[in-house]
Amino acid sequence: MFLSALVLMAGFSATNTMATTSLDNFKLTVLTENYPPFNMSIADKNFARDSEIDGIATDIVREMLSRADVDYTMTLRFPWSKVYGLAVNGKDFAVFSTARLPEREDKFKWVGPLIENKYKVFTLASNKITIKSLKDLNKYKVASVKGHAVTSLLKKENVQFEESLKEDANARKLARGQIDLWVTGEFSGYYYAQKESIPTIKPIFEVGSTNDYLALNPSVPDEVVKRLQSALDTMNSDGTVEEIFSAYR
Repeated sequence: MFLSALVLMAGFSATNTMATTSLDNFKLTVLTENYPPFNMSIADKNFARDSEIDGIATDIVREMLSRADVDYTMTLRFPWSKVYGLAVNGKDFAVFSTARLPEREDKFKWVGPLIENKYKVFTLASNKITIKSLKDLNKYKVASVKGHAVTSLLKKENVQFEESLKEDANARKLARGQIDLWVTGEFSGYYYAQKESIPTIKPIFEVGSTNDYLALNPSVPDEVVKRLQSALDTMNSDGTVEEIFSAYR
């Protein structure tokens, strides 16, 4: 019995050592895209690394990783469809800010929510357009960004719209009268309108909202996911997340 106990203890110790060693050697590859003000390149480029990346969600994720003591690299790439695909297929990859949708649920392990993203229909302030339902969108020229969560919703509701690769392109199209309506996140809409110096825009309808997460490839160890979620929960309770949001207001 004593010998059996020693064998069991030795096996438990070895397992623990292996787990610790595995985690010590673990490095998370974190990906994101240009989606201001949540995640963005400081230099406004389509590729950036680590300290060259800024934004509300970026700061939350960075602090979360630090508190969880998880080693990582962070890279911003373009377009979103490529970033998302890399995270789906890449061992020890993660991506943010990712809307947690039913069709994505089994593709990732999830930490969050990081932010709530409200999707609005924007038009120029000078336009006298009224939208009462998603069906009304089909009366107008509409644009949104390919691969974003809101485009999935528009497609499900059979809304006809133009898919662009970048939000700033849609802002310019709205300003030039090439489209009547632009569907995007509330924060991003105002950010790009200011960036592109377009005439005043106004939201005229809310399409819906999502909770956006850090989405981790299933290969990421559960211990990493647990540490990150615990760190985020603490950041919410101690006011850190609110402080980060306040810094961008």
